[in-house]
Amino acid sequence: MEATKILMDEHRVIERVLDALESAARRLADGAPASPDVFLRAAEFIKGFADGCHHRKEEGVLFPAMESAGVPAEGGPIGVMLTEHDEGRRLTGAMRGAAERLAAGDAGARAELVDCALGYVDLLRQHIAKEDNVLFPMAEQVLDGPAQAEVAQGFRRVEHEETGPGVHQKYLDLAASIEKLVAA
Repeated sequence: MEATKILMDEHRVIERVLDALESAARRLADGAPASPDVFLRAAEFIKGFADGCHHRKEEGVLFPAMESAGVPAEGGPIGVMLTEHDEGRRLTGAMRGAAERLAAGDAGARAELVDCALGYVDLLRQHIAKEDNVLFPMAEQVLDGPAQAEVAQGFRRVEHEETGPGVHQKYLDLAASIEKLVAA
């Protein structure tokens, strides 16, 4: 199904940022100097791409389509995904706050930054696995051809109309810049 392929392709981009974020957090945990900028850029990517585009497609288009096809929002995989989206938002906000405090000279923010970054990485890796292996195959089973086409059209609307032209590419470029910053 085109729509789940779009989401899984986005997962691969998100995983690249997760790898870079984990690497930076582990270096920071080992006492190496690490720029708070890596974490601030990662928080920007997460807020704009993972949450603002990817999760928006799921929450605003895919999940409602699945609910219309009979998949309950409560007590099933959709409810779990929504809860995890909220937890990801919480961890991202805390990570951004800790990175800002570290950038301002608060050495005590280091441990919190590491905990939040690694917590987010762990959460999202598990979340992506659940979506790729459980939720998306379920969507492919319950959504018929016309519903699948509507979901794909809804994704295009989110990407081009709601988030704006060129925004998707901006976040792909940001992901690459995060990887380069961590590799340097």
